[in-house]
Amino acid sequence: MKTFCGRANPTTGAMEWLEEDENYDYHQEIARSRYADMLHDKDRVSIRAAVSRVKERGEKAIVLDIGTGTGLLSMMAASAGADFCYAVEVFKPMANAAVKIVEKNGFRDKIKVINKHSTEVTVGPDGDMQCRANILVTELFDTELIGEGALPTYEHAHKYLVQEGCEAVPHRATVYVQLVESKRMWSWNKLFPVHVEAEDGEKIIVSPSEMEDCPGVPSVCDIQLNQMPSSDFAILSDVVTMFSVDFSKPVRSASTSYRVQLEPVKSGKAQIVLSWWDIDMDPSGMINCTMAPYWVKSTSAFQWRDHWMQCVYFLPNEEPVLQGEKVYLTACRDEYSVWYKLQKARGEEENKAAVRVESPVCRCQAHLLWNRPRFGQLNDQNRTRQYIKSLTKVLKTDSVCLCISDGSLLPVLAHYLGAKQVQCFLMLLSFFLKFFKANNLEDKIKIIEARPELLTSSHLEDKKISVLVGEPFFTTSLLPWHNLYFWYARTAVASHLTSNVTVLPQSASLHMMIVEFQ
Repeated sequence: MKTFCGRANPTTGAMEWLEEDENYDYHQEIARSRYADMLHDKDRVSIRAAVSRVKERGEKAIVLDIGTGTGLLSMMAASAGADFCYAVEVFKPMANAAVKIVEKNGFRDKIKVINKHSTEVTVGPDGDMQCRANILVTELFDTELIGEGALPTYEHAHKYLVQEGCEAVPHRATVYVQLVESKRMWSWNKLFPVHVEAEDGEKIIVSPSEMEDCPGVPSVCDIQLNQMPSSDFAILSDVVTMFSVDFSKPVRSASTSYRVQLEPVKSGKAQIVLSWWDIDMDPSGMINCTMAPYWVKSTSAFQWRDHWMQCVYFLPNEEPVLQGEKVYLTACRDEYSVWYKLQKARGEEENKAAVRVESPVCRCQAHLLWNRPRFGQLNDQNRTRQYIKSLTKVLKTDSVCLCISDGSLLPVLAHYLGAKQVQCFLMLLSFFLKFFKANNLEDKIKIIEARPELLTSSHLEDKKISVLVGEPFFTTSLLPWHNLYFWYARTAVASHLTSNVTVLPQSASLHMMIVEFQ
């Protein structure tokens, strides 16, 4: 069976449909490396201990390994003395690889690879598993802990696949939070006013009011906080535990909320909730793996992980807090995501009331057009000054300017810097109509609703383009060199350019370096 997958062609920007076979791994579109994590030494020790605890109770050690991948954890369990292992892997090519790896390592009689989703596995004489397992081994976590469906998977496993009181490796996960103020991180979620020095005085580009009040999108912003210098944020609270999940007991995936009281250690603007988790591999908590950043646990800086990082959550609005004046932080979650709200401490009864906060939904459309790094780009005043400096050199009072970039402020800059006529290709027309209205530019900048290759003289009111500009930035660009789409677009509009047209950027160079990764 073949499947059609839609992808944007980075050269033309057009949507194309590619044929993929039944074994295509859709997760690779967004996946990060998982199979070579540094946890394996801790896995080995924890699995051996779990097998020993079961054996000491006089029971056979039956292991369920969900998301087995290469079968490594099941082989660890078999090596540690487990009587039998059921290794579940939904992705067929990986399951096939696991079968070969298991056989090659001599565990064919100890490990059964099941190519199914764990929720489809059956138990019984004629089922995939002969009996329920008493050891549950799995690593279904992402940076947010629950984003890969860990909670519903554990919930189903406890109901149908494992015995009551089973051993679980990992045993427990704990989520921690810390309140901070950070102009840099806040710039990844809101558009700051942009100041432009024009001949007729300073102009300020502002956001529509809907954008100011918009909570943004619910997806977590995951980054390497160990690469964030301490000068980029101010800590407003101590680190506190937000919630824990014990994987050896029945787990509930239904939406719920948690609330903690914080006492700010410093006055400031609460903008960001930083969050990470740690896991106890065993019931005693002796074997622990933490994602804590460097200022919380100094040794964390030496453990590089690309698939488990730390979370940045943007509060719906800036909230001023005073040192020592208590506030309440509420975390809400569904099966796959977490979001936060901060409230001032009020009356006793009001504080006891359960707070339910709706999942953030972008109402302004800007967060659908611009991702977090793009917000950061647009808020980079040094970057904006470079564009202003370049445009000032080439724009004249009779310039006819065309901008080719997605969701760009260049058309506004070109207008303020004196271009006679400014046109642009733009996505999300409704958002930019609001944006231009907020800046009184409705009739000053023309939006062309056509692709560059379909541009006609009538679009340009029979004028030739004297200045062609681009950042360049395109939402279809997954890799840096995909922004060379500007080259394709510039070629497509060549017949509409004056003989002495100025094109910015004029050239590009691609730099490469060969490296070896451990």
